[in-house]
Amino acid sequence: MAINTKGTQRQAARERVIVYVDGFNLYYGLKSKGWRRYYWIDMRRLAENLLLPGQVLAAVRYFTARISPRPGSTSQSKRQATFLEALEIRADLHIHYGHYLAKERHCPECRAEWTTHEEKMTDVNIAVELLGDAQDNAFDTAIIISGDSDLTPPVRATLDRYPEKRVIIAFPPARHSSQLADAATAAFTIGRKKLKDSQLPDEVVKPGGFVLRRPTQWN
Repeated sequence: MAINTKGTQRQAARERVIVYVDGFNLYYGLKSKGWRRYYWIDMRRLAENLLLPGQVLAAVRYFTARISPRPGSTSQSKRQATFLEALEIRADLHIHYGHYLAKERHCPECRAEWTTHEEKMTDVNIAVELLGDAQDNAFDTAIIISGDSDLTPPVRATLDRYPEKRVIIAFPPARHSSQLADAATAAFTIGRKKLKDSQLPDEVVKPGGFVLRRPTQWN
């Protein structure tokens, strides 16, 4: 999806920023810190809180995949669906979906077998959108919220092809990649206060009047 930045281009001396959020990398960073209270995060507000003076937010791109309900339990997928619905009504926030791939696992010692699911396509989707936005001159600075080293090649390619642009890595809590940081213009780790100050309201009202509530497990 191409982003219209004509309005931001009119603002003289304002640096246009697009923020790219690796949803699962951020989620697992929060999970590893035990910060479930911050799962109900307003991605647009977080993006705004990362801006510096003189910068203007052109758009937020959020990358994720829908969780498949587990046998006998749909609570996790329902919480995610509620969260995504809350994000969908935020202005200039675009959600890009990958998919989950079932993978069979087995233990060679006890011969137990089970199925796990891996999220796929997020790094590819981020790469496509980042390079496309750079080609369309939709941003001056890109901020990528992720610690996934697989994003190193597209970051390097963007800066090699468009040296006038900047790509900043915002590492989620407990996530870091020296390789990714070295490829970028700059890098930093998102602090706890930024997350605390970027929460959605406990109740989010959709345009039709339906109320979405923060899951009680995320309090």
